[in-house]
Parts: sequence; structure tokens; C-alpha cells
Amino acid sequence: MLIFRGLPSIWAESSALQNSAPMVALTIGNFDGVHLGHQALLNQLSEAAKSRGLPTAVLTFEPHPREFFMPQQAPARLTSMREKLEFFAELGIDQVYVCRFNARFAQMSAQDFMHAICQKLTAKFILVGDDFRFGSKRAGNFALMNKMSTEYGVTVQAMSSVLRNDVRISSTAVRTVLAAGDLLAAKSFLGRAYSMSGRVVHGDGVGKKLGFPTANIQLKHNFPPLVGIFVVRVTGDDMPSMQGVASLGVRPTVSKNGKPVLEVHIFNFSNEIYNKHLRVEFLHKLRDEEKYPNLEILIRQISQDVQDAKSWFTKNDKLDNMINYSK
Repeated sequence: MLIFRGLPSIWAESSALQNSAPMVALTIGNFDGVHLGHQALLNQLSEAAKSRGLPTAVLTFEPHPREFFMPQQAPARLTSMREKLEFFAELGIDQVYVCRFNARFAQMSAQDFMHAICQKLTAKFILVGDDFRFGSKRAGNFALMNKMSTEYGVTVQAMSSVLRNDVRISSTAVRTVLAAGDLLAAKSFLGRAYSMSGRVVHGDGVGKKLGFPTANIQLKHNFPPLVGIFVVRVTGDDMPSMQGVASLGVRPTVSKNGKPVLEVHIFNFSNEIYNKHLRVEFLHKLRDEEKYPNLEILIRQISQDVQDAKSWFTKNDKLDNMINYSK
């Protein structure tokens, strides 16, 4: 998969260079979470691209526009840019264009935006969601895109929302169920267990001192979509799938800075993994964060969390085996 920063600048406005530019089948959006609605859109894009002999291309933005306009009120990120790119690659996307969302981009009119994607990206097929808006003050919609498509010789289509149990699958819906600790509902919207990934960095060593060494996963954003203590599965480069328990939150008993931290205690594991990139899948929520009066009580609670997590794996492994045996 090819990744580009911004729209290509090598294609000048001259018709000669425009004619030599590679054509693409394009979709546009933030794709936060890459949930089942996004996946359906990307799969439909791939089918349309294949029938037209075109490569697939995704145009996305960094930061999220709402982070640019309202940094303190923006919704929690479901996926980092790296995670989105990994999911795009898994879905077979050929090209991704990551546009920096800044003041200049925010002021671009809907007409200029349409001109840019048709001329600089030479999009010949564009697929968007039925609620897609674009341009300054979100003035552009599918009706305008469809109206302008004739001028550029572009085919445009809008895809209807994807529903699950009469609920529209959206990034907002995923955030809502994650905030409520409903990981099964989140999985039904995502088509997979919700996960966060990042590099293992040095922490303050508190977990090791308490008898439960942890891998500290670097968080790219300060507003995680869920908090608490969780049963998790951990995967990474050259590492087998491993079971563990994770704490995601501000650690009120041992820290006062209020900064969210993702710490994972991996069962029966003591290898050196600093700087490795790990993915943490959240399988079940055990409890909310709590502030304890002393470390002795905290240690007892962590020990209980570990036992509860191991029991969860034992119970669910047996259930999975029963289901597989009955097939």
C-alpha cells in the first residue's frame, strides 16, 4: 500500500500532465475506528475499482477536523493514524492520501475541494457515505458532488448507512458503547474486538514494585474512548498471542497528574519488549478504576483482577471448544 502526505503536487494544472496522471477509484472520510460501516464502504469501493480497472484510494485527514476546531471538546479517538493505515492495508487498499487538516484546508470551498480531488488525484470514480459533507463550513454534500461530477467526467455514488439491530453503525455509536464498557456491542459494530496499539515505553516501575510488572503502551491521544480494568489479549511483532489484564486510566491511587496510561500485565511472561509495537485487544471489562487508601489494598485488588481475568479465559476457552466441537 502506498501512503502519501497531502494531495500530489506533481500534477500541474496543464492538460498534458493531467492526462498522464494515474486514475483512481476514491473514497473520502475520517474512518475513525474502521468499523463495519467503513469496511462495507471500502469493500464496495474495491469492487467498483476492480470492474473499472482502477486502483483504490482513500483520502483521510489528520488531525480529525473536530480536533482542529474544538481540541478540548473533540470526541475520543478510536484509532491512531497508524492503526487506520494498518486496517486499510488489511482491507487491500492500494493508496492512502493523508491530508493535514489545518486552517488553510478548513477554508477550502466545496467547489475547490471537488476540483482538487478530481484534478490532483484524477479520481474517476468516487464513493462516499450518504451523510458525507465537505468544504468550508461543510457546505458540500452528495447533491453538489453529483452536480459537479459531469464537469469532471467523474462517476459518483453514495452508499447507505449500515445498520446492526436497527442501530446505525458509526464512530459515535462505537464510542458510546465503549464508554459504557459494552465490549460485545463494540465488537458487533467493529467486526472485531476493540484494540489499541502502540510502542512499549518505560514507565515509572510501580507495577513491578507491586509484584505485577506491566508493559506500558504509548498512547497517542489523551482522551481514550474507554477506561477501567480489562481482560485483554496482546499480540505483537514476532510474538505469540498472549493473555493478560490491563489498566487504562489515570491510576488515582499511585498518580496525581491525571494523564491516562495503558498498562498491561501479561501472564507468564518476562521477556524484554521495550520499543516493540504491541496491539492490545479489549475482551471484557472487569471493573472501573478506583482510588484505594493504601498500596496493600491495591495489591490485593490487582491480585483479584488477575485471577478474575484468568477465570474469564478458562470459561471462554471451554465455551469456544464446546462451540467448535458441536459444529
